[in-house]
Amino acid sequence: MADHTVRWDDWDAVLFDLDGVVTPTAEVHMHAWAAMFSAFLVEQSATDGIAYPPYTEQDYFDHVDGKPRYDGVRAFLASRGITLPEGSPKDPPSAHTVCGLGNRKNDVFSEVLATDGVVAYPGSVALVEDLHRRGKPMAIVSSSRNAPAVLAAAGLTDYFGIIVHGGLAAELGLPGKPAPDTFSYAAAHFGATDARSVVLEDATSGVAAGRAGAFGLVIGVDRGAGPDALVEAGADLVVTDLDQLLEES
Repeated sequence: MADHTVRWDDWDAVLFDLDGVVTPTAEVHMHAWAAMFSAFLVEQSATDGIAYPPYTEQDYFDHVDGKPRYDGVRAFLASRGITLPEGSPKDPPSAHTVCGLGNRKNDVFSEVLATDGVVAYPGSVALVEDLHRRGKPMAIVSSSRNAPAVLAAAGLTDYFGIIVHGGLAAELGLPGKPAPDTFSYAAAHFGATDARSVVLEDATSGVAAGRAGAFGLVIGVDRGAGPDALVEAGADLVVTDLDQLLEES
């Protein structure tokens, strides 16, 4: 058995993050956040007369990656010492509020998804298909409200027994990652305990959620966060592609 091989029959449920784990939509999210925040900082600098540091890719990993959309906005604004009204999720994208900025980013993301579509990582598809053949219950646990649309665009919806996305979490009053509640909800859907479930995550906030919930196995998928950061957040092992997790025949 290879170093990264997991004995999947030992586990009762497998809980996947979506963006960056199953589909490469993390890149679309990164571009959407960068476009939105970069334009916002130019506007805010002119309004406040302060030269705010420009948005960088590291800001995505430090403040936004894996978090519910509005939490990401708040965290980034705090990093620049900027305070905006909270607003409402119904705010238009033009609103100068936390929710308005989050909705502005979502519009950019939706445009790119509709135009370009999405193709799942081949290694992720191989693992999902293998687990499906084993009859292993699988869930998507994503902070993104777009998760159902992304999964459908990738043609993978039927493999997953439940999609716990940002909108469902809000309806149920479940705190988002790095809290473990959304993962725990997915596990419970299958009648599985946290200790008998596997979490697969590419974001440090998601890995931290898996560790906070004392899940039996937390696997970090390094798509840019870095193996050290994932291990520090609580990953039991780190891979660069999910095909590394296939059991040898």
